[in-house]
Amino acid sequence: MRNKGTFSRLRLSVAKKYLAILSRKWMSYIGSLLALLILAYTFFNITFQKNSFLSKGPLSSSHANFEGDCASCHTKFASVTNEKCSVCHEKYGDKLGVYTFNAHYLYRSDDFRRLVISENENPCFSCHPDHLGREAIITQAPDSRCLLCHDFGSFNDKHPQFEFIAKQIPDNSNLKFSHIKHVQRVLKREKLGDIEKSCLYCHNPKPDGKSFEAINFNRHCDACHLTSAAATPWLKIESGNNSRSPGVKTLEAMRKQPAPGAVSAFYLNPNEFQKRGNKVKKSPIYHEDPWIMENLKLLRHWIYPNPGLVDLLKTSGDVSSNNVGILYREAVQTLRQYALGLRSRPEKFVQRDLVRIDQYLQVVEKRLRDPYTPLDDTKFLLGTAVKNSSLTQDETTEFENFVNLLTEPCQVCHLVANATILRVQKDQRILKRAEFNHRDHILQRRCLDCHSRISFPESAGPAAAAVQSIDHARIQNIPGIETCQECHQAKVTSNRCITCHNFHPNKSQRSNLLLYLH
Repeated sequence: MRNKGTFSRLRLSVAKKYLAILSRKWMSYIGSLLALLILAYTFFNITFQKNSFLSKGPLSSSHANFEGDCASCHTKFASVTNEKCSVCHEKYGDKLGVYTFNAHYLYRSDDFRRLVISENENPCFSCHPDHLGREAIITQAPDSRCLLCHDFGSFNDKHPQFEFIAKQIPDNSNLKFSHIKHVQRVLKREKLGDIEKSCLYCHNPKPDGKSFEAINFNRHCDACHLTSAAATPWLKIESGNNSRSPGVKTLEAMRKQPAPGAVSAFYLNPNEFQKRGNKVKKSPIYHEDPWIMENLKLLRHWIYPNPGLVDLLKTSGDVSSNNVGILYREAVQTLRQYALGLRSRPEKFVQRDLVRIDQYLQVVEKRLRDPYTPLDDTKFLLGTAVKNSSLTQDETTEFENFVNLLTEPCQVCHLVANATILRVQKDQRILKRAEFNHRDHILQRRCLDCHSRISFPESAGPAAAAVQSIDHARIQNIPGIETCQECHQAKVTSNRCITCHNFHPNKSQRSNLLLYLH
């Protein structure tokens, strides 16, 4: 069959039939029908299939309930905003939200100077993308998001050394303590054959196994310290109120002229005191012994006539800036005890004043519950107080020496300065930018494999003396980063940023966090 014809130099054949072009009317009908079908499917998808066609993918299980309501997270013609996230993730009325960048910086750095809004901050969704499926854990941000700001990779050789090692930061616990001496004592007393078991005698894990309970005197120390044999040295009795020579008040003198803090004198056993001429001795003595504490306060008044609010504290008011609230709450508790000692007084003016005291204390406690109430710790610091100018230097020295004599039993463990027992720092404040879980590590390493700065010599000698020279309460017996890197490498176990670093504060401890943020 001959071709109908050809065209071009290539002699391409011409089609046997011409294309039948539909009329514009039919094209309109077909286009309208297709548009209606698309609209119908879109309506069906939105109504019955939760936007599966328009969505990027299923939401995570935490956000699954919002899958049919895009507006709960999305704003028209805009990305997901932090304000949308805060509707659910922030407590209504918080002035400083737990999930704001300000809270992040403050919680992880403890540096109030970082409370500055930056234009370069990433929105929530940039680190926590959704629509990745029900099983996606959107809280686990990838390392790539961290590396936008941090110039070192994951837990590798470029990661900086822990700050407390790099800057040689001591653990100022304000205690006199020797691990070696106490371990040997516990091993013998409890008949233990394992050194690590003696460590656990004092370092008691919390129920979650992550960290440890704070050391408590009544639970860990009183079995050996301040037993029935503990006693004060013989102390000179105060000769009179106007005497410029230091001395102590006897139990009888305290009962005759009870001060607000000396109410406990009526509960002390007179048989615990021995008198010999113008001297007195007390045995046994107790932890925070009220007779010693009250006489210490009286002596302190001679050296510092205006000590501020220190008298309302059991120990010094030297705390970190984020723990000032502890001082105020302790002072309020002391004032309530003072008020309790006045409840039995029948005088009308006393009862009237007690009503006013209760009202004032309620106001103070209400302000303390607000984490944004400004607190001034200088009122509790003796370092800002002026010494008694009426005392000569020799008289001041005599009072200070007598303070050391009075607190001699206390100074077996405690440090005393400015006629005040220094406050004990019970918890180590290190590695605050990272998380550590002892329970996750105890199956891999034993305690002394990591906490090895204090080695326990088997016998006495030069090596033992060298160890004991660093064995004190201020030592940070925590391993450096090189110990952690032995395991935390890609071929062994996880070394991602979020393995140790969680940018978000712990929302399960919200009340404590808000106090910390203050």
